[in-house]
Amino acid sequence: MLLTLLGVLSVIFGLFNILPSDPADMLLGQNESKEQLIIVRKKYGFDLPLHQQYFYYLNDVSPISIHSKNSEDFSFYNKSDYGGVKLINTTNKVVVLKWPYLRKSLQKNGKKVSSIIAETLPNTAVLAVSSILIALFIGMALGIISAVKQDTWMDRFIQITSTLGMSVPSFFSAILFAWLFGFVWHKYTHLPMSGSLYALDDFGEGKQLQLQNLILPAVVLGIRPLAVVTQLMRNSLLEVLQQDYIRTARAKGLSNFTVIYRHGIKNALNPVVTAISGWFASMLAGAVFVEYIFGWNGIGKEVVNALNTSDLPIVMGVVLIIALIFIIINIFVDLIYGWLDPRVKLIS
Repeated sequence: MLLTLLGVLSVIFGLFNILPSDPADMLLGQNESKEQLIIVRKKYGFDLPLHQQYFYYLNDVSPISIHSKNSEDFSFYNKSDYGGVKLINTTNKVVVLKWPYLRKSLQKNGKKVSSIIAETLPNTAVLAVSSILIALFIGMALGIISAVKQDTWMDRFIQITSTLGMSVPSFFSAILFAWLFGFVWHKYTHLPMSGSLYALDDFGEGKQLQLQNLILPAVVLGIRPLAVVTQLMRNSLLEVLQQDYIRTARAKGLSNFTVIYRHGIKNALNPVVTAISGWFASMLAGAVFVEYIFGWNGIGKEVVNALNTSDLPIVMGVVLIIALIFIIINIFVDLIYGWLDPRVKLIS
Protein backbone atom coordinates (compact mmCIF):
# COMPACT_ATOMS: atom_id res chain seq x y z
CA MET A 1 0.00 0.00 0.00
CA LEU A 2 2.75 2.45 0.97
CA LEU A 3 4.85 1.51 -2.07
CA THR A 4 1.88 2.06 -4.37
CA LEU A 5 1.22 5.51 -2.90
CA LEU A 6 4.92 6.37 -3.15
CA GLY A 7 4.97 5.28 -6.80
CA VAL A 8 1.88 7.35 -7.63
CA LEU A 9 3.30 10.38 -5.85
CA SER A 10 6.65 10.07 -7.62
CA VAL A 11 5.15 9.70 -11.10
CA ILE A 12 2.70 12.58 -10.73
CA PHE A 13 5.31 14.85 -9.15
CA GLY A 14 7.72 14.11 -11.99
CA LEU A 15 5.13 14.61 -14.73
CA PHE A 16 3.89 17.96 -13.51
CA ASN A 17 7.35 19.33 -12.86
CA ILE A 18 8.56 18.69 -16.41
CA LEU A 19 5.64 20.59 -17.93
CA PRO A 20 6.53 23.97 -19.48
CA SER A 21 3.93 25.87 -17.40
CA ASP A 22 5.15 27.88 -14.41
CA PRO A 23 2.81 27.79 -11.37
CA ALA A 24 4.31 31.02 -10.02
CA ASP A 25 3.71 32.73 -13.36
CA MET A 26 0.09 31.46 -13.43
CA LEU A 27 -0.42 32.70 -9.87
CA LEU A 28 0.72 36.25 -10.55
CA GLY A 29 -0.94 36.57 -13.95
CA GLN A 30 -0.55 39.91 -15.74
CA ASN A 31 0.64 41.74 -12.63
CA GLU A 32 3.91 39.86 -12.38
CA SER A 33 7.32 41.43 -12.07
CA LYS A 34 10.72 39.82 -11.65
CA GLU A 35 10.80 40.76 -7.96
CA GLN A 36 7.34 39.33 -7.32
CA LEU A 37 8.20 36.18 -9.26
CA ILE A 38 11.27 35.61 -7.08
CA ILE A 39 9.24 36.12 -3.89
CA VAL A 40 6.49 33.71 -4.97
CA ARG A 41 8.94 31.03 -6.09
CA LYS A 42 10.77 31.26 -2.77
CA LYS A 43 7.51 31.16 -0.79
CA TYR A 44 6.31 27.95 -2.47
CA GLY A 45 9.73 26.34 -2.87
CA PHE A 46 9.80 26.54 -6.67
CA ASP A 47 13.32 27.98 -6.53
CA LEU A 48 14.67 24.81 -4.92
CA PRO A 49 16.26 21.95 -6.89
CA LEU A 50 13.70 19.38 -8.03
CA HIS A 51 14.95 16.62 -5.74
CA GLN A 52 14.62 18.93 -2.70
CA GLN A 53 11.08 19.87 -3.69
CA TYR A 54 10.27 16.16 -3.95
CA PHE A 55 11.65 15.26 -0.52
CA TYR A 56 9.97 18.27 1.09
CA TYR A 57 6.64 17.11 -0.34
CA LEU A 58 7.27 13.57 0.93
CA ASN A 59 8.02 15.10 4.32
CA ASP A 60 4.72 17.01 4.28
CA VAL A 61 2.52 14.04 3.38
CA SER A 62 4.31 11.67 5.75
CA PRO A 63 2.56 11.02 9.10
CA ILE A 64 5.93 11.51 10.82
CA SER A 65 7.86 14.51 9.53
CA ILE A 66 10.98 16.52 10.37
CA HIS A 67 10.84 20.30 10.35
CA SER A 68 13.12 23.26 10.91
CA LYS A 69 12.62 25.83 13.67
CA ASN A 70 14.02 28.57 11.46
CA SER A 71 11.16 30.60 9.96
CA GLU A 72 13.32 31.37 6.92
CA ASP A 73 13.53 27.69 5.94
CA PHE A 74 10.94 26.15 3.62
CA SER A 75 10.49 23.23 6.05
CA PHE A 76 9.64 25.55 8.96
CA TYR A 77 7.12 23.99 11.34
CA ASN A 78 3.98 26.13 11.32
CA LYS A 79 1.55 24.76 13.89
CA SER A 80 -1.52 26.22 12.14
CA ASP A 81 -0.66 24.40 8.90
CA TYR A 82 0.68 21.08 10.10
CA GLY A 83 -0.97 20.57 13.49
CA GLY A 84 0.05 17.31 15.10
CA VAL A 85 2.08 16.45 18.20
CA LYS A 86 5.79 17.06 18.72
CA LEU A 87 7.63 13.78 19.29
CA ILE A 88 11.22 15.04 19.43
CA ASN A 89 12.21 18.65 20.07
CA THR A 90 15.84 19.68 19.53
CA THR A 91 17.56 23.04 19.17
CA ASN A 92 17.12 23.32 15.40
CA LYS A 93 14.71 20.54 14.44
CA VAL A 94 11.38 19.12 15.53
CA VAL A 95 9.90 15.69 14.73
CA VAL A 96 6.10 15.75 14.45
CA LEU A 97 3.36 13.12 14.40
CA LYS A 98 0.53 14.49 12.27
CA TRP A 99 -2.08 13.91 9.60
CA PRO A 100 -0.65 14.11 6.05
CA TYR A 101 -0.38 17.75 5.04
CA LEU A 102 -1.44 18.25 1.41
CA ARG A 103 -0.39 21.91 1.41
CA LYS A 104 -2.46 24.88 0.21
CA SER A 105 -3.99 25.82 -3.11
CA LEU A 106 -2.01 28.30 -5.19
CA GLN A 107 -5.13 29.88 -6.65
CA LYS A 108 -7.87 29.73 -4.01
CA ASN A 109 -6.51 32.31 -1.58
CA GLY A 110 -4.28 29.80 0.16
CA LYS A 111 -7.12 27.43 1.06
CA LYS A 112 -5.98 24.04 2.34
CA VAL A 113 -6.14 21.24 -0.23
CA SER A 114 -7.56 18.92 2.43
CA SER A 115 -10.48 21.34 2.92
CA ILE A 116 -11.12 21.50 -0.84
CA ILE A 117 -11.15 17.69 -1.07
CA ALA A 118 -13.43 17.46 1.98
CA GLU A 119 -15.92 19.80 0.26
CA THR A 120 -15.93 18.13 -3.17
CA LEU A 121 -15.39 14.43 -2.40
CA PRO A 122 -18.86 13.91 -0.83
CA ASN A 123 -20.51 15.28 -3.99
CA THR A 124 -18.49 12.88 -6.15
CA ALA A 125 -19.24 10.02 -3.73
CA VAL A 126 -22.99 10.68 -3.99
CA LEU A 127 -22.76 10.70 -7.78
CA ALA A 128 -20.60 7.56 -7.86
CA VAL A 129 -22.80 5.60 -5.45
CA SER A 130 -25.96 6.56 -7.36
CA SER A 131 -24.39 5.54 -10.68
CA ILE A 132 -23.04 2.26 -9.39
CA LEU A 133 -26.40 1.32 -7.85
CA ILE A 134 -28.09 1.99 -11.19
CA ALA A 135 -25.46 -0.11 -12.97
CA LEU A 136 -25.54 -2.91 -10.40
CA PHE A 137 -29.26 -3.53 -10.04
CA ILE A 138 -30.33 -2.88 -13.64
CA GLY A 139 -27.23 -4.61 -15.07
CA MET A 140 -27.67 -7.71 -12.90
CA ALA A 141 -31.37 -7.91 -13.77
CA LEU A 142 -30.67 -7.61 -17.51
CA GLY A 143 -27.80 -10.13 -17.29
CA ILE A 144 -29.99 -12.68 -15.52
CA ILE A 145 -32.81 -12.20 -18.04
CA SER A 146 -30.35 -12.52 -20.91
CA ALA A 147 -28.91 -15.76 -19.48
CA VAL A 148 -32.32 -17.30 -18.76
CA LYS A 149 -33.62 -16.29 -22.21
CA GLN A 150 -30.45 -17.38 -24.00
CA ASP A 151 -30.57 -17.21 -27.82
CA THR A 152 -33.99 -15.55 -27.87
CA TRP A 153 -34.80 -12.13 -29.36
CA MET A 154 -34.70 -10.66 -25.84
CA ASP A 155 -31.16 -11.99 -25.28
CA ARG A 156 -29.98 -10.59 -28.61
CA PHE A 157 -31.58 -7.19 -27.92
CA ILE A 158 -29.91 -6.94 -24.49
CA GLN A 159 -26.57 -8.00 -25.96
CA ILE A 160 -26.70 -5.40 -28.74
CA THR A 161 -27.81 -2.66 -26.34
CA SER A 162 -25.09 -3.45 -23.78
CA THR A 163 -22.42 -3.55 -26.50
CA LEU A 164 -23.56 -0.11 -27.65
CA GLY A 165 -23.46 1.14 -24.06
CA MET A 166 -19.85 -0.01 -23.64
CA SER A 167 -18.82 1.61 -26.92
CA VAL A 168 -20.15 5.12 -26.33
CA PRO A 169 -17.68 7.44 -24.53
CA SER A 170 -18.97 9.11 -21.36
CA PHE A 171 -18.31 12.65 -22.62
CA PHE A 172 -20.44 11.99 -25.72
CA SER A 173 -23.26 10.48 -23.65
CA ALA A 174 -23.08 13.45 -21.26
CA ILE A 175 -23.42 16.01 -24.06
CA LEU A 176 -26.20 14.03 -25.76
CA PHE A 177 -28.22 13.49 -22.56
CA ALA A 178 -27.77 17.10 -21.41
CA TRP A 179 -28.98 18.39 -24.79
CA LEU A 180 -31.90 15.96 -25.20
CA PHE A 181 -33.29 15.71 -21.67
CA GLY A 182 -32.15 19.08 -20.33
CA PHE A 183 -32.93 21.22 -23.38
CA VAL A 184 -34.99 19.60 -26.16
CA TRP A 185 -37.37 17.70 -23.86
CA HIS A 186 -37.03 19.97 -20.84
CA LYS A 187 -40.74 20.79 -20.71
CA TYR A 188 -41.47 17.07 -20.26
CA THR A 189 -38.54 16.03 -18.05
CA HIS A 190 -38.09 19.28 -16.08
CA LEU A 191 -34.43 18.32 -15.74
CA PRO A 192 -31.69 20.99 -15.87
CA MET A 193 -28.77 20.80 -18.30
CA SER A 194 -26.31 21.43 -15.49
CA GLY A 195 -26.19 21.85 -11.75
CA SER A 196 -24.75 20.37 -8.59
CA LEU A 197 -26.15 18.64 -5.51
CA TYR A 198 -26.69 21.90 -3.65
CA ALA A 199 -27.67 25.38 -4.77
CA LEU A 200 -27.90 28.67 -2.90
CA ASP A 201 -31.38 29.68 -1.81
CA ASP A 202 -33.10 32.84 -3.06
CA PHE A 203 -31.45 34.93 -0.36
CA GLY A 204 -27.97 33.46 -0.92
CA GLU A 205 -27.65 32.54 2.74
CA GLY A 206 -28.18 28.77 2.77
CA LYS A 207 -28.03 25.70 0.58
CA GLN A 208 -30.93 23.77 -0.91
CA LEU A 209 -30.75 20.13 -1.92
CA GLN A 210 -31.25 19.71 -5.69
CA LEU A 211 -31.78 15.98 -6.27
CA GLN A 212 -33.09 16.56 -9.80
CA ASN A 213 -29.58 17.66 -10.77
CA LEU A 214 -28.32 14.18 -9.84
CA ILE A 215 -30.47 12.22 -12.32
CA LEU A 216 -28.76 12.94 -15.65
CA PRO A 217 -25.10 12.69 -14.53
CA ALA A 218 -25.84 9.53 -12.50
CA VAL A 219 -27.52 7.85 -15.47
CA VAL A 220 -24.76 8.89 -17.89
CA LEU A 221 -22.02 7.77 -15.52
CA GLY A 222 -23.81 4.47 -14.97
CA ILE A 223 -24.28 3.52 -18.64
CA ARG A 224 -20.89 1.93 -19.29
CA PRO A 225 -20.62 -0.04 -16.00
CA LEU A 226 -24.25 -1.12 -16.51
CA ALA A 227 -23.34 -2.57 -19.89
CA VAL A 228 -20.28 -4.31 -18.44
CA VAL A 229 -22.26 -5.78 -15.52
CA THR A 230 -24.94 -7.04 -17.93
CA GLN A 231 -22.40 -8.91 -20.08
CA LEU A 232 -20.44 -10.29 -17.12
CA MET A 233 -23.56 -11.41 -15.26
CA ARG A 234 -24.91 -13.19 -18.33
CA ASN A 235 -21.68 -15.01 -19.18
CA SER A 236 -20.88 -15.90 -15.58
CA LEU A 237 -24.39 -17.18 -14.86
CA LEU A 238 -24.42 -19.28 -18.02
CA GLU A 239 -21.13 -20.85 -16.94
CA VAL A 240 -22.43 -21.54 -13.42
CA LEU A 241 -25.63 -23.10 -14.74
CA GLN A 242 -23.53 -25.73 -16.53
CA GLN A 243 -21.95 -26.94 -13.28
CA ASP A 244 -22.68 -30.39 -11.83
CA TYR A 245 -24.21 -29.10 -8.59
CA ILE A 246 -26.78 -27.12 -10.60
CA ARG A 247 -27.79 -30.29 -12.46
CA THR A 248 -28.03 -32.06 -9.09
CA ALA A 249 -30.27 -29.31 -7.72
CA ARG A 250 -32.56 -29.61 -10.72
CA ALA A 251 -32.59 -33.39 -10.40
CA LYS A 252 -33.89 -32.96 -6.85
CA GLY A 253 -36.95 -31.25 -8.28
CA LEU A 254 -36.12 -27.66 -7.37
CA SER A 255 -37.83 -25.02 -9.48
CA ASN A 256 -35.87 -23.05 -12.05
CA PHE A 257 -36.32 -19.86 -9.99
CA THR A 258 -34.93 -21.53 -6.84
CA VAL A 259 -31.96 -22.99 -8.70
CA ILE A 260 -31.04 -19.64 -10.24
CA TYR A 261 -31.76 -17.49 -7.17
CA ARG A 262 -30.33 -19.71 -4.43
CA HIS A 263 -27.54 -21.57 -6.21
CA GLY A 264 -26.68 -19.69 -9.39
CA ILE A 265 -26.57 -15.94 -8.76
CA LYS A 266 -24.31 -15.89 -5.70
CA ASN A 267 -21.67 -18.05 -7.35
CA ALA A 268 -21.81 -15.94 -10.51
CA LEU A 269 -21.11 -12.66 -8.73
CA ASN A 270 -17.30 -12.79 -8.46
CA PRO A 271 -16.53 -11.23 -11.87
CA VAL A 272 -19.32 -8.70 -11.29
CA VAL A 273 -17.77 -7.66 -7.96
CA THR A 274 -14.40 -7.24 -9.69
CA ALA A 275 -15.89 -5.02 -12.39
CA ILE A 276 -17.99 -2.97 -9.99
CA SER A 277 -15.06 -2.33 -7.65
CA GLY A 278 -12.95 -1.02 -10.52
CA TRP A 279 -15.72 1.17 -11.89
CA PHE A 280 -16.62 2.49 -8.45
CA ALA A 281 -13.03 3.50 -7.79
CA SER A 282 -12.91 5.18 -11.21
CA MET A 283 -16.10 7.07 -10.46
CA LEU A 284 -14.71 8.27 -7.16
CA ALA A 285 -11.67 9.35 -9.13
CA GLY A 286 -13.85 12.10 -10.39
CA ALA A 287 -15.63 11.11 -13.61
CA VAL A 288 -13.95 14.22 -14.94
CA PHE A 289 -15.85 14.69 -18.21
CA VAL A 290 -19.30 14.02 -16.74
CA GLU A 291 -18.79 16.34 -13.79
CA TYR A 292 -17.38 19.10 -15.96
CA ILE A 293 -20.13 18.92 -18.59
CA PHE A 294 -22.96 18.85 -16.05
CA GLY A 295 -21.34 21.43 -13.78
CA TRP A 296 -21.26 18.98 -10.87
CA ASN A 297 -19.06 20.35 -8.09
CA GLY A 298 -16.99 17.24 -7.45
CA ILE A 299 -13.36 16.19 -7.47
CA GLY A 300 -13.29 15.75 -11.25
CA LYS A 301 -14.34 19.31 -11.94
CA GLU A 302 -11.88 20.53 -9.30
CA VAL A 303 -9.01 18.69 -10.99
CA VAL A 304 -9.85 20.19 -14.39
CA ASN A 305 -9.82 23.71 -12.92
CA ALA A 306 -6.55 22.97 -11.11
CA LEU A 307 -4.94 21.70 -14.33
CA ASN A 308 -6.03 24.82 -16.20
CA THR A 309 -4.37 27.03 -13.58
CA SER A 310 -1.33 24.78 -12.84
CA ASP A 311 -2.48 24.44 -9.22
CA LEU A 312 -0.10 21.57 -8.46
CA PRO A 313 -0.97 21.04 -4.76
CA ILE A 314 -4.63 20.33 -5.62
CA VAL A 315 -3.71 17.90 -8.42
CA MET A 316 -1.19 16.08 -6.22
CA GLY A 317 -3.54 15.90 -3.25
CA VAL A 318 -6.49 14.62 -5.28
CA VAL A 319 -4.38 11.99 -7.06
CA LEU A 320 -3.06 10.69 -3.73
CA ILE A 321 -6.57 10.45 -2.28
CA ILE A 322 -7.78 8.64 -5.40
CA ALA A 323 -4.90 6.16 -5.16
CA LEU A 324 -5.73 5.54 -1.51
CA ILE A 325 -9.39 4.93 -2.41
CA PHE A 326 -8.37 2.41 -5.08
CA ILE A 327 -6.24 0.53 -2.58
CA ILE A 328 -8.92 0.45 0.12
CA ILE A 329 -11.58 -0.73 -2.35
CA ASN A 330 -9.30 -3.54 -3.56
CA ILE A 331 -8.85 -4.70 0.04
CA PHE A 332 -12.62 -4.79 0.54
CA VAL A 333 -13.05 -6.68 -2.72
CA ASP A 334 -10.68 -9.39 -1.48
CA LEU A 335 -12.78 -9.71 1.67
CA ILE A 336 -16.01 -9.89 -0.35
CA TYR A 337 -14.50 -12.67 -2.49
CA GLY A 338 -14.07 -14.77 0.63
CA TRP A 339 -17.70 -14.23 1.57
CA LEU A 340 -19.05 -15.01 -1.90
CA ASP A 341 -16.85 -18.04 -2.53
CA PRO A 342 -15.56 -20.03 0.50
CA ARG A 343 -13.02 -21.70 -1.80
CA VAL A 344 -11.05 -18.44 -1.81
CA LYS A 345 -10.53 -18.79 1.96
CA LEU A 346 -9.33 -22.36 1.53
CA ILE A 347 -6.84 -21.36 -1.17
CA SER A 348 -5.50 -18.44 0.89
